Amino acid sequence: MNGIDAWGFATDGPEPAGTHRDRTPDPTAGPGHTMPTRTEHRPATAGPRPAAGEAPDPQRTARAALTRILEPGDETTGRWLRDMGPEALWHTLSDDDADLPTGASPAKIAGLRLRATRAHPTADLDAVTALGGRFICPGDDEWPGQLDDLGDARPIGLWVRGTANLRLWALRSVAVVGARACTEYGAHLAATLGAGLADRGWTVVSGAAYGVDGAAHRGTLAADGATIAVMASGVDHPYPRGHTELIGRIAGQGLVVAELPPGDHPTRSRFIQRNRVIAALTRGTVVVEAELRSGSLVTARRAQTLGRFTMGMPGPVTSGLSAGVHQLLRGEAAVVTDADEVIELVGSIGDLAPERQGQTRIRDLLDPVAALVLEALPARGTADTGHLAQEAGTPREVTRAKLFELLSLGFVQRCGDRWELARRAEATGGSRRGGT
Repeated sequence: MNGIDAWGFATDGPEPAGTHRDRTPDPTAGPGHTMPTRTEHRPATAGPRPAAGEAPDPQRTARAALTRILEPGDETTGRWLRDMGPEALWHTLSDDDADLPTGASPAKIAGLRLRATRAHPTADLDAVTALGGRFICPGDDEWPGQLDDLGDARPIGLWVRGTANLRLWALRSVAVVGARACTEYGAHLAATLGAGLADRGWTVVSGAAYGVDGAAHRGTLAADGATIAVMASGVDHPYPRGHTELIGRIAGQGLVVAELPPGDHPTRSRFIQRNRVIAALTRGTVVVEAELRSGSLVTARRAQTLGRFTMGMPGPVTSGLSAGVHQLLRGEAAVVTDADEVIELVGSIGDLAPERQGQTRIRDLLDPVAALVLEALPARGTADTGHLAQEAGTPREVTRAKLFELLSLGFVQRCGDRWELARRAEATGGSRRGGT
């Protein structure tokens, strides 16, 4: 019996122990699939909440404080966190007399200790709870284990708004990213792709930015699908401001996720670091329009290094907004044109895109001998049966029989003892009886 891998996809081996509790079967998607719909997931929690008057979990509190102090994706401080643990690291950064972490520069520690004075984790945890959100940490049931692939750049924790279970939704997720100043072509592709993935039960992950990101989210929401916005700011600090309404809709229908605590603002480096979370969280990344220098390409290349699928949707070769995608496609990325082709790559065995071929014409259905006889007819004028038999290289009686077949199908017409092509037989696409 096939099992399920850590992502929730079918494998040929036995199912790993302890994975069954993370899945709800989807009766329409085949074995091993989960269905990321809002009705499937209970409101998720980030671990046991303290009862009234009970002290909060010290490790969770420490991690919440560290999200206010440390920059996302800083591998140096991530190594300190791994070596020391969250409580010890917070104590070190909060106490001027504490010993420095191994290899830490005094200047860096001084800057972090200055930031530590503004850390009020209990207030931040209360603020996200007031929003109907939560703070999840590594080791929680809701923590997406694939984020651990980032190593020391793994998020300290994630602030989340929305009732769905982040881990379950991320099991069947695809990132759709691209240019902020996208063309109408790019916006159309992103919205259509988002809707197509939603129709197939996949979660669409993006960054809620202008352009491709916003179009992908809107397409998914319009299809009543599951979507996750990964922010470069706090979950209560919509950015860009023009997407305040969109981000609110995502929080109501999907999930809004951030590494930064409530109220924190985005910076250029935080956008870049946000992209690594998008790349690690999802099964694959699709780039829809990107210039040669683009944050979307950073996401795609990070996905490649993490062993995720990387895909691109081609555009006009004359468009600078497609130049980055085309460069990506010249490397390890795969060309995709719709949701079916994306799912064929990121999905389970058997999730194949439908075979595509050009329109079938009546002429394509002729047997080889009849096709030879038809090819022997002159483009203009008539020919007798003997001449056609000689040109086609078929016996006279066989040629005559095939000519009458072609006559019944409307390809030829008879002119006494001679034959000629029937005009526009192929153009009409229908069969005609006899001649004109």
